[in-house]
Amino acid sequence: MIITLKKGAKQKEITIVTDKIKSLGYKPHISKGKDITIIGMIGEYAEKYKDVFEAMDVVEHISEIQKPYKLASREFKKENTVIKISRNVEIGGKKIHVMAGPCAIESKELMFNTAKIIKEAGATIIRGGAFKPRSSPYAFQGLGEKGLKYIEEASEKLRMPTVSEAMTIEQVDLLSKYCDIIQIGARNVQNYDLLKAAGKQNKPVLLKRGMATTVKELLLSAEYILSQGNYNVMLCERGIRTFEDSTRFTMDLNAVPVLKKLTHLPIILDPSHGIGIREHVGTMAKACVAVGADGLIIEVHPCPQEALSDGPQSLLPDQFETLMKELDLIAKAIGRELLD
Repeated sequence: MIITLKKGAKQKEITIVTDKIKSLGYKPHISKGKDITIIGMIGEYAEKYKDVFEAMDVVEHISEIQKPYKLASREFKKENTVIKISRNVEIGGKKIHVMAGPCAIESKELMFNTAKIIKEAGATIIRGGAFKPRSSPYAFQGLGEKGLKYIEEASEKLRMPTVSEAMTIEQVDLLSKYCDIIQIGARNVQNYDLLKAAGKQNKPVLLKRGMATTVKELLLSAEYILSQGNYNVMLCERGIRTFEDSTRFTMDLNAVPVLKKLTHLPIILDPSHGIGIREHVGTMAKACVAVGADGLIIEVHPCPQEALSDGPQSLLPDQFETLMKELDLIAKAIGRELLD
């Protein structure tokens, strides 16, 4: 249930409401807008206490959230969420941010050189996988903590935030030491214990849609993270599996306007995995900006034919540089920004 407080409610009054919620065995979820404070009381049978809060002078009105995903819903928060990452990067506002880098961190030299390339082209966040979930157990599985140290070093030298994927509960704590954003990959979108672990730490989370996950299921997965108290969640569309086999996946651009209506959370798009073919990644990236993405995540590699992971979909440095300029033109055409 949503408890909307009267305009200008003071902190003392807010505390009275939240303390009452806690005394009833529920966890309060606070959303402060420009003028109005909303408190979510989420849980089974919460609505039976409606009269208790309606009697409070500070309460304007109470309503029930109809959607099964409560905290992720526009019913809970009307304004778009803007997530502060680090180094003055904010996702969800006017500026569109590009996360870029190799699929896998292969070496210290590769990580730094690629990060330098993407920064010079205008990207604002370094991506790189230290733990790689692969279909084959014999494929390169990543460098682990050593890889995280390499991406952290590149971050410090170039003063850029970083994103990398956690595959297990234990890796969540490890990544929170080294990275600015923790990614939950497509294969773990419904790993609920992992989602709860990501929700119990305070780093922003990039949640990727599963290859057979519906929009509703994606939002319910986000709810697991939000329900633990971490409200800094970004949703990532990365392509879904359909009967079409001419591309790696089918990029579901339809999901973006649908999600924008249903949720206040920022939407990131991954054209590299969405189509899986280098020559088409740029075209899809431009479509992603046009349809309303708050950010993109793109794979870039200086020598993709030698890449240990996802070489066929990784852009060459000159391709990425050209693409960034084209994306900037599209962003400006729709009233947003990409390059400084």
